[in-house]
Amino acid sequence: MLARVLGHYADRVVGVTIAVTGGYVVPVEGSPIEGGTVLFDNGKIVAVGSSHDVEIPDDAEVVDASGSWVLPGFVEAHGHLGVHEEAEGWAGQDTNEMTDPVTAKVKALDAINPADEAFRDALSGGVTTVVIKPGSGNVIGGQTVAVKTWGRTVDEMLLRDPVSMKSALGENPKRVYGDKKVMPSTRLGVAAVIREALTGAQDYKARKEHAAAEGKPFDRDLTNEALVKVLDGELPWCQHAHRADDIATALRLADEFGYKLVLNHGTEAHLLADLIVERDVPVVIGPLFTTRVKVELRQRTLRNPGILARAGARIAITTDHPVVPINFLVHQVTLAVKEGLDAETGLRSITVNPAEMMGIGDRVGVLKPGMDADVVIWSGDPLDVMSRATKVFVNGVEVYAFNENTGLGETKDPFYRG
Repeated sequence: MLARVLGHYADRVVGVTIAVTGGYVVPVEGSPIEGGTVLFDNGKIVAVGSSHDVEIPDDAEVVDASGSWVLPGFVEAHGHLGVHEEAEGWAGQDTNEMTDPVTAKVKALDAINPADEAFRDALSGGVTTVVIKPGSGNVIGGQTVAVKTWGRTVDEMLLRDPVSMKSALGENPKRVYGDKKVMPSTRLGVAAVIREALTGAQDYKARKEHAAAEGKPFDRDLTNEALVKVLDGELPWCQHAHRADDIATALRLADEFGYKLVLNHGTEAHLLADLIVERDVPVVIGPLFTTRVKVELRQRTLRNPGILARAGARIAITTDHPVVPINFLVHQVTLAVKEGLDAETGLRSITVNPAEMMGIGDRVGVLKPGMDADVVIWSGDPLDVMSRATKVFVNGVEVYAFNENTGLGETKDPFYRG
């Protein structure tokens, strides 16, 4: 377990200017900079460039990153931190509201526990932003949220809510409701539940618009209100799908209803790469460090990301934490690169790509002026398994540091202790 550093939440430095200097700066968008400087103030990046091009204010705190790599914080596109807590059993399991196959009205936001150990693990792996999602037990699982990986309450960690709508095809929902002897117990039923819910949302929208035109009152329904946001293109539809036939169903349903589809998991997506690229559907791939524990995982391969990327697909890589520990996110990329994924694309798959897929690319994923100051200093190339995150800044605040003397990571305690 990571060691904690004593401190008060109120002691967080606001408005302090920090210059990270002398490192090999990898902005992700743009060429790397030898001996570069990243300057940030009041939680935002204000300059990125060579030491000759960035003027450092006299009152700035200087962090020497010589011999190190400097990157934006990693972005996890699909995780369950805080809703599926580690070592908590039933008490910390809030991933699925498996009492109704359609729970579009529920929000992951309301179940996140910032005290979950996973958030400290995330920082040790350079992950500063996570899109947290309900699970795949339901056909329509609910609304996802993007948060930073450090803070006292989810409200203080919040980046955007909601981010997308979670839905599941394949084995999980048919197993859950098949065991209950209710619909859906087959893939036929799962697709029908989605069609019924979205058709109902279309009718709801028409009735609401008619009532507004007539100046009449209208009783709102939280499930349909959320699904209308999907139909209007406000929320992407994050579709859990592993097998090629389920991916084909996901594409078919998206064609039918016209929503923004983001494939999640995509274990057999490489078998349909041309169809995915033709529709410009992004794929969040993973988890990759698993055994083939289900029939729909039989085609799992670390070659999947490289095949899809070479075909022209937009990809992100996920741990699906806690399936794979969140701090192993970058290690999955390393092995995908070993199996044919281009290294530059690999870094994009855990930075700018997931940020853009999830609609938070205006805040995180790259190092450039105006972005949140989520900056990570690495001892070397993060794709080298021997490298480690040595300092992590979230919103311009140093929240994690590796202590060479103890060999432990130390996380700034966000909670007020009195």
